[in-house]
Amino acid sequence: MKLFKLFFANKHVQAILSLLAFLVIWELFVILMEIRAYILPRPSEIIVSTIRYGRLLLTGASFTIRSMLIGYLTAVSLGLLLAIPIAFSKIMQQTVYPLLVFSQLVPKVALAPIFIIWFGFGLLPKVMIVFLLSFFPVLLNGVVGLKSINPEIVHLARSTGATGLDMFLKVRLPNSLPTLFAGFKMAAITATVGAVIGEFIGGDAGLGYIILTAQGDLQTDLSFSAIIVLTLLGFLLYFGVEFLERLLIPWHISQTEEIQKGG
Repeated sequence: MKLFKLFFANKHVQAILSLLAFLVIWELFVILMEIRAYILPRPSEIIVSTIRYGRLLLTGASFTIRSMLIGYLTAVSLGLLLAIPIAFSKIMQQTVYPLLVFSQLVPKVALAPIFIIWFGFGLLPKVMIVFLLSFFPVLLNGVVGLKSINPEIVHLARSTGATGLDMFLKVRLPNSLPTLFAGFKMAAITATVGAVIGEFIGGDAGLGYIILTAQGDLQTDLSFSAIIVLTLLGFLLYFGVEFLERLLIPWHISQTEEIQKGG
């Protein structure tokens, strides 16, 4: 009995059971309300569609994940490279940073058609949309993380004779990692959104393109299948970043369940 309670007390088991309960309710609701499949398919129909169009979905996923990863990694790299001088230079804070903040007011969806005109229907416009959506969370959290440090720690490190490079590599950078990873995870979420936006507006391949064409043919079950695969891609990217976070900063309170429970 105790083992049984421990099994159901596990958070992963609870999450799976909640998902299964939701799917059962969904299935029964569609059947009882006699909703047509092109309006809202049953979960069982979506599963059958996912298996039937598995090869098509994998091909679309391989295209979508390319724009996601290239745009995301570019955003992370450039975001970090810009965050460092902005965090430590007043000139950069007063000139470049306000321009970058202002650029976020421009709707990224409105830029997508312009990118299509400039760069065509290939991979580049999708990568640029992913980059634009993912860049600022990395930059903002990078600047905040590098600047947010206890002055007493800085004074202590300097009193030991630490050089500027030592201060950055051994004090400021490790201290900023939790905030940086918060930006990385937020950017991972927006990367999925950016990839789909690019494919919606000017795509000829990918999961976003499959969703559009399936909706045009009233294949709502295929649209849901593509959405599920797209969600899994975002899930893998997000939890890949979270796994890396656990490896690099296991000492942080956000990664220590015992401390969280004790608090």
